[in-house]
Amino acid sequence: MVSNSVVIDALFGSGLNRPLEGINALLINYLNEHAKEIISIDLPSGLMSDTLEIGVPIIQASHTLSFQSTKLAFYFPENEKFIGEIHLLDIGLSAGFLHQVVPEISLINQELVEKIYKPRQRFSHKGTFGHALLLAGSYGKTGAALLAAKACMHSGVGLLTVGVPQCAYLILQVGLPEAMVTSDQKKNKLATIMPNYSNYQAVGIGPGIGTEKKTRQWLLNQLLVIQCPLVLDADALNAIAHEEKWHCIPKNSILTPHPKEFDRLFGLCQNSQERILKAIEKAKELSCIVVLKGHHTLIATSEGEVWFNTTGNAGMATGGSGDVLTGIITSLLAQGYVSKDAALLGVWLHGKSGDIASKRHGQEALVASHIIEFLGDAFLLMTNR
Repeated sequence: MVSNSVVIDALFGSGLNRPLEGINALLINYLNEHAKEIISIDLPSGLMSDTLEIGVPIIQASHTLSFQSTKLAFYFPENEKFIGEIHLLDIGLSAGFLHQVVPEISLINQELVEKIYKPRQRFSHKGTFGHALLLAGSYGKTGAALLAAKACMHSGVGLLTVGVPQCAYLILQVGLPEAMVTSDQKKNKLATIMPNYSNYQAVGIGPGIGTEKKTRQWLLNQLLVIQCPLVLDADALNAIAHEEKWHCIPKNSILTPHPKEFDRLFGLCQNSQERILKAIEKAKELSCIVVLKGHHTLIATSEGEVWFNTTGNAGMATGGSGDVLTGIITSLLAQGYVSKDAALLGVWLHGKSGDIASKRHGQEALVASHIIEFLGDAFLLMTNR
């Protein structure tokens, strides 16, 4: 083979059910070493379509021309180096047939969220769009509270109250004059504040609260009395994991862990497929919604429904991005969206805002505040069609 060869790989496809070995494995390794570029048809040879295999011979394609619909394998981070850029090709399958198929996993796309989105009515007032409560921040992590609060306001909530330690009070009042602010008796952490939760339509807890012992105990006490829709993120999940009290999570809560937070809460996973399967299992077991954040964020419900998100980019892998998502979802819950719809719409908006921001600022320069900056543009994509 000449050094500048372009290889069209169509050796094996979605029917493969075991790792390649023998002469086939030798051929795969030879092509990976000597081809200048490999274009795979349907799937890179050696890649399983719906299971994850580590350490087996797989073609490392620069482009994958896949047929009709994406494969589960494309959503495993470990497979990124094999699939390259994905091009989805319509091969003319009957549209009627495709609509009759009930997939085990669905995609969150613009068509779906446009059905979920509720346009504003002309005679609405601020009370129409709910009152949200965010409990966030600690000394050195006030930025997390501010980001979550700004995202909440920019996602359409009518009223927002933010509960913070005393050290964050002035920062929130100045940084977000549209919100109301209440403070804990403690200067540097949340440990005593006891809101009247009946005043709120949704609550978000976790961004930047830290995991000190008094904060952990305070959180567990809140979980006993909160009855409105709830989002648990970041240090709220870390605190629950530290106390090994995940069974105390209220039913119908929305949990928004990144992979490390998920593993702290539910146990170490060896790979992304194991983590996905456990997320589906825990959503059922706890009667909650798990939003497992990642490049293709996964949402699993207590009814066993599973979605992968189609928006977002690597520029969003930056501090504060998750706090923004917490604010968005909490806002949507307060506006009356049911938990599943708030998670689906919130995750899509978060990713789409990040996509718009990356086109303006580039992925390397993108920060969490840029995601908030372009939330309005993401909403307009749904309202202007």
